[in-house]
Amino acid sequence: AAFGEALLGGPTEPAAAQILGDGPAPEARLDIYRHHVFTTLTAALQATYPVVCRLVHDQFFGYAADQYVRAHPPAGPCLFEYGSSFPAFLADFEPCRHLRYLPDVARLEWALNSATHAEETASLDPMVLSQLPGDDLPGLTLRLDPSLSLLSSPWPIDQIWEVNQPDADSKAIVDLGSGGVYLEVRRIGDEAAFRALDPATHAFRCALSRGGCLAEAAGVAFETDGAFDLPQALRSLFAEHLPVDCDGSTLGPKEG
Repeated sequence: AAFGEALLGGPTEPAAAQILGDGPAPEARLDIYRHHVFTTLTAALQATYPVVCRLVHDQFFGYAADQYVRAHPPAGPCLFEYGSSFPAFLADFEPCRHLRYLPDVARLEWALNSATHAEETASLDPMVLSQLPGDDLPGLTLRLDPSLSLLSSPWPIDQIWEVNQPDADSKAIVDLGSGGVYLEVRRIGDEAAFRALDPATHAFRCALSRGGCLAEAAGVAFETDGAFDLPQALRSLFAEHLPVDCDGSTLGPKEG
């Protein structure tokens, strides 16, 4: 514990006392180890949040990452799992509080990272709906693709992300006052991707992803938009191969 605290900027004396053998002084060795830890974790954050890094530039990102690593050490050995709380950290990080869109851009990048590494699952055969009694449909719950994340933001974070890609038009400009966006992030094949949804479809899928039944999800969607088309929404779900299970059923899945 003492060694781990020292590596993350804590007191060095208890850890230094445990370092034996010939070579550089214990404090010097700790400095080397600490530098390696911070460099590795900062690089992991840069790999997960390249657009955030581009928006604030390398020097500031390095400073923010340093503060984040000190406050939020990794809980496990997998670097791609590190940084889930970075968007929330940025929201409270005073030096960039004026960049109000930045935490939501980070949320989008974390969702893309999560989609990339999510487990692979087989999609549910849409015929399961035809096999259920009609009275059971309103209470049906659907488990959706584990790579799926649903985001909303008052900022055009999709455009911000797009114009900050390496191959983007360097003259492209985003109007921050153009309004917000509802996004669906998921893995398609080997690639994580996102697309915009209308508010009612977003509300419907959010309700399903929280474990709501079809009746509850449809109710939320109709509150959002009275013209919501439930049959079309269900067709779209299955056309996109989003459902992977229903009611914990073991009905045979279909690869998709």
